Amino acid sequence: MTFETQMWRALGVYRVLALVYACLLYLRESGTYAHPAAGWAGVGIMVAWTGFTVLAYRRPAGRSWPVLAADLALGAALVVGSRYINDIERIEAGALTLPTIWVSAAVLAWAIKGGPWAGVAAAAVLGVANVFERGAVTAENIHNIVLLALAGSVVGYAARLIRVSEDTLARALQVEAATRERERLARDIHDGVLQVLALVQRRGGELGGDAAELGRLAGEQEVALRTLVANRDDQAAFGPDGDAALAGSRDLRALLRGLGTTQVTVSAPATPVVLPAPVAGEVAAAVQAALDNVRTHVGPAAQAWVLVEDEPGGIVVTVRDDGPGIPAGRLDAAAAEGRLGVSHSIRGRLRDLGGEASVTSAPGHGTEVELRLPRSSG
Repeated sequence: MTFETQMWRALGVYRVLALVYACLLYLRESGTYAHPAAGWAGVGIMVAWTGFTVLAYRRPAGRSWPVLAADLALGAALVVGSRYINDIERIEAGALTLPTIWVSAAVLAWAIKGGPWAGVAAAAVLGVANVFERGAVTAENIHNIVLLALAGSVVGYAARLIRVSEDTLARALQVEAATRERERLARDIHDGVLQVLALVQRRGGELGGDAAELGRLAGEQEVALRTLVANRDDQAAFGPDGDAALAGSRDLRALLRGLGTTQVTVSAPATPVVLPAPVAGEVAAAVQAALDNVRTHVGPAAQAWVLVEDEPGGIVVTVRDDGPGIPAGRLDAAAAEGRLGVSHSIRGRLRDLGGEASVTSAPGHGTEVELRLPRSSG
């Protein structure tokens, strides 16, 4: 049973107790009413409506806004009706209305359903009805209105906090369950499939020939499996269906780990690197362009390393290779020749995101591409 359900059931108990109080009060003072029979009819309506709402509010479908609107309207009608069944002198002297505190249950119902502002709105409706019943704005009216508004706002705020807490707890349990499953699968994969693939890769390299090609393919599958396990970890961090608070966001680690191969090593923080989805996609595309340059200019067997750093001021992604480096002035010459790989695919993307890209290279020492993206980007 959820905390919200318990609040609705507590409201049912409160309504019954308030009804008992109203009935006892009317039983004692019914002889002073101008139209006691009409008063008993009002009590009967309160009894019937209490029974209906106690049952209806136990189910989510029964807590609909039409039912809550009818609840509030009935309470206001009973307050206003007190003016016509009671003696006018007693009303002006400050006599209680027929339903007394029973009508406050409608305010609490609105607060639980819609939050603090809904509770205050319901209190205002009953306040207007109370002023009409009394025929004037009095200190007692203001006192009752303030009490109802305070009760509605406090209960509504508490109900909202409870919903947020329950949602957070549910997501945490989902993440824990997903993490446990991922760890179990990772153990099984590591103890079985990955060990076999690593052995095939090593033995294939030792044997040479066709076996070497088989070993290379086994190595690629090993990397793919390790990436899959890592990405399941990222998904577990966001929950199976994604965190509503992170709607439209992506974990940059998951995108970049998908670029990992036997030649490309991706290193990333242990915690999610969350960016708006379009921004994360552009950064990943820039990294892909840098890796494409490595394969094109250094060769398919070249080794590359991708490092992701989540710093307080922004995100830094570094792509480094073990190639021969870029001769001085070659990048400027390539841009002048219309070759736009670095200037547009990499630097252009980062510039559009409010970041920057720098290329550091020296002959014989490989090339390093550094992508810097401020936290305010996107």
